[in-house]
Amino acid sequence: MSKTYEARRSQLISTFGVGSLFPAENHSFMVTSIDQWKREWLKPVSEPRLARSLGVSTLMLPPSGEKRNIPVIRFPNVLICPGCNRLGTLRTLKANYQDPVCVHCSKPGQLTPSRFIVACQNGHIDDFPYSYWVHGYTEKDSENHQLSLVSEGRTSSLADITIKCSCGKRRSMADAFNPMMLREMRCSGTRPWLGYGYFEKGCDKAPKTVQRGASNVWFPAVRSAISIPPYSEFISRLVTQNQHLFENPQVLQPQGQFVLESFQQRFAGRFTVDELKSEITRQFHYGDDVLLTEDDLREQEFDALITGRADESDTDFVAEKRQVPPTQGHWISNVRKVTRLREVRALHGFSRLFPIEQGGETALSSLLPEDNPQSWLPAIETLGEGIFISIDRSLINQWAQTDFAQNRLNILQSNAEKASKQRKVEAHTVEIATVLLHTLSHLLIDQLALDAGYPASSIRERLFTGSNQAGILLYTATADSAGSLGGIAALAEPGSLEPALQEVLERLSWCSADPVCIESKGAGTDGLNLAACHCCVLVPETSCERFNVDLDRALVFGTPESHDDQGFIAWASNAYQYGKASENSSSQINENVVPEFLFGTIWEQIAVNEPALAPTVIALAKANIPNADWGTEIGPEFEWQADIAWESHRVAIVLDKNSDRDDWLRKKNWDVFHIADMSPSDLANKISEIVY
Repeated sequence: MSKTYEARRSQLISTFGVGSLFPAENHSFMVTSIDQWKREWLKPVSEPRLARSLGVSTLMLPPSGEKRNIPVIRFPNVLICPGCNRLGTLRTLKANYQDPVCVHCSKPGQLTPSRFIVACQNGHIDDFPYSYWVHGYTEKDSENHQLSLVSEGRTSSLADITIKCSCGKRRSMADAFNPMMLREMRCSGTRPWLGYGYFEKGCDKAPKTVQRGASNVWFPAVRSAISIPPYSEFISRLVTQNQHLFENPQVLQPQGQFVLESFQQRFAGRFTVDELKSEITRQFHYGDDVLLTEDDLREQEFDALITGRADESDTDFVAEKRQVPPTQGHWISNVRKVTRLREVRALHGFSRLFPIEQGGETALSSLLPEDNPQSWLPAIETLGEGIFISIDRSLINQWAQTDFAQNRLNILQSNAEKASKQRKVEAHTVEIATVLLHTLSHLLIDQLALDAGYPASSIRERLFTGSNQAGILLYTATADSAGSLGGIAALAEPGSLEPALQEVLERLSWCSADPVCIESKGAGTDGLNLAACHCCVLVPETSCERFNVDLDRALVFGTPESHDDQGFIAWASNAYQYGKASENSSSQINENVVPEFLFGTIWEQIAVNEPALAPTVIALAKANIPNADWGTEIGPEFEWQADIAWESHRVAIVLDKNSDRDDWLRKKNWDVFHIADMSPSDLANKISEIVY
């Protein structure tokens, strides 16, 4: 009778996914391809954006519960008897598949899987070629060539492990991990997770020895997405859960109207039939739209976070606007309190030896065979909360042109190119803005772990580093309610965020490993870190989406050799205070830098937090317009906001046009002005005529 071993559902995406090795007691198993999973045991996950970006129609939760299992196979095939030290497969050792024991010992002992295996960068994996290792070729006559593994016990080194053959030949494992030792051996092309008939012929990668439990045996390729409106709404989840009703195009035809009407009546008042049709079309019948890329997903999420979303009962996305701490307004442009957040992570492949994110010649291995395609991928959904901070990208771009930033960039790029020549792969392109944002993210994770009550390993980062983006989302997300306790979101309040930022910028401006750390010329993978070590900015890999590379604390704080204003924080402060850029920058000052005569007024807060309003705010202040209200909530149910308002005079200035809001205001005898319709000076003159 087969035995069942347990793993958390989330582990089937991040740790024990398809093609990985699952250790269980004295056994080792490999998770099989998704075409061998039972579809009826899976539940759909609602996230059409992510599914579309991966080229599938559906994302599915791995099964859970009794008798709903994931199929596995035994791997490695070579087993070892701890009693007589014999090496062999189940067939050669005449062992039972379910409970393999050695039949050659006087006291039958449990066979254990081989400690050593081989893998290549094309994703193939196989048993370690013990016969080839000892003889220089693969020996077919197993009866006259019985192999055994003997440990001398003198030390724990590989030199103490010897492979012996009954023919008298022997060889230690001392050089087994030298990549040159197996260079003459062709890769077998074995892909056991697909089935033993799926060999890939003509693999040109040399197999490399790895330990069965090593972390480089399996790297998941996971893509994630944050649920944003309208995909975060109740109706979106409902349509996904009833895919069997709505995925047929006929449901949108006249003959399917009764199906939609009866379904809508079950949830009377929550949505209309037209809204239901729109959601069905978006999820299942979107036509030949171009696949969304990772950058497209991030851009949509960044816009949603900047726009914000009020708290409602039927949404999985709440991002409330919060005031930027006054002492940090020179570099932070927006703060959002994310009290509700849903993330979906989907496994779409894996790699061996190197993560696919590091590029090079590492291939992405498929989760299913070529001759049995599937329209779904395994995924999990997690709930959490967090904090979002954005920085004016034009400010970063301006700082990035300084000599200091360019010198640090040149060092990192030189390290990347040297490493690429050694590995014979394409060089990693370093973006100094990404390194800055990534380092700031790690600094904030370190502080949140102290203030929010979560361990650093449970806080995740999500970086927005597009050409027009500069944002950091730090959040905690788990598969249950434990990820939404509110500890991180609570720190978005100005009274909490300001002291937290002040502390982290003071505490991590130096490192206990200085001066060694700050003077580093290259550390980490491929030398892609400079001033970054475990004493300052490195975080658990569960928190980092870039494998703890592209980090440099000096970009934030400067170095002892540089001027005090070369680190980004000090440079931005000087630009903010004096209203001009560093002498080393040829760029124009960005809109978020405001003149001194606005300091301490409501105009300063508006200009710092809404850069698009800065020219208008400066014109209003110069015209001596009395102080206005910022972000006034208006509407029958206070569903809208006026960016700048003088309620006593019924005057509002808004960034975007909204016909419903503007019509309502005009009916209430308000004067509504859009900043795009008039120049700042003309707008200020018009407001002056009304309020005076």
